[in-house]
Amino acid sequence: MLGINCVIVEDEPLAMERIESFVAKVSSLNLVKTFDNAIDALLYLKQHPVDVLFLDINLGEMSGVQLAEQMPRQTAIIFTTAYPEYAIKGFELNVTDYLLKPFAFDRFYQSIEKAIQRLEKIVEPSKVPSFIFIKTEYRLEKVNIDNILFIEGMGDYRRIHTKSMKIMTLQTFKDFEQELELTSICRVHKSFMVNILHIKSIERDRIYIHDKVIPISETYKSVFSEKVKK
Repeated sequence: MLGINCVIVEDEPLAMERIESFVAKVSSLNLVKTFDNAIDALLYLKQHPVDVLFLDINLGEMSGVQLAEQMPRQTAIIFTTAYPEYAIKGFELNVTDYLLKPFAFDRFYQSIEKAIQRLEKIVEPSKVPSFIFIKTEYRLEKVNIDNILFIEGMGDYRRIHTKSMKIMTLQTFKDFEQELELTSICRVHKSFMVNILHIKSIERDRIYIHDKVIPISETYKSVFSEKVKK
């Protein structure tokens, strides 16, 4: 992957110099800007989003964690810090990597490979389907994905609940998961898929959607959480 724009936010001059030298060794990286504080970085990044953000955590008035919380999900954030205790917070923020100072170039390059993998998974909106055909009885029913509320398992059948009707089909959840992978519809339980666009609220392990309360099982919790964050 070529032309990866990145920004460094680091208040230690020696650490900044080291990261800049590492970035210069990777031909696909394009260093757009550097900052020694999170506030100036935030003002810039709001107007000029980048692909990768190398981010220190202890930055004074505004922390790197606070800055990361305001970044779009598609930004690959790589924490660069001397403090291991923020690793859990990094996981909660779904950062791409967590580099513990002092780190060598080979470890730095591993984080770049992770960032590239993440960026390559970003899907262009034009590739996301807007409708599907559902096999029901002797016909194929065209259904707009935005109109689907949730899909419910009922023995050998699946019932698709839409805004205007309910459709019964023998298509499996596996079929729907493959066909709807890039959409707003997500598996949350062995017997349910939901359209996150129509969720009213989420309370612990329950989803409130339309007039239905749908459970979230442990098996699908992490995938669902990631989908909701996007």
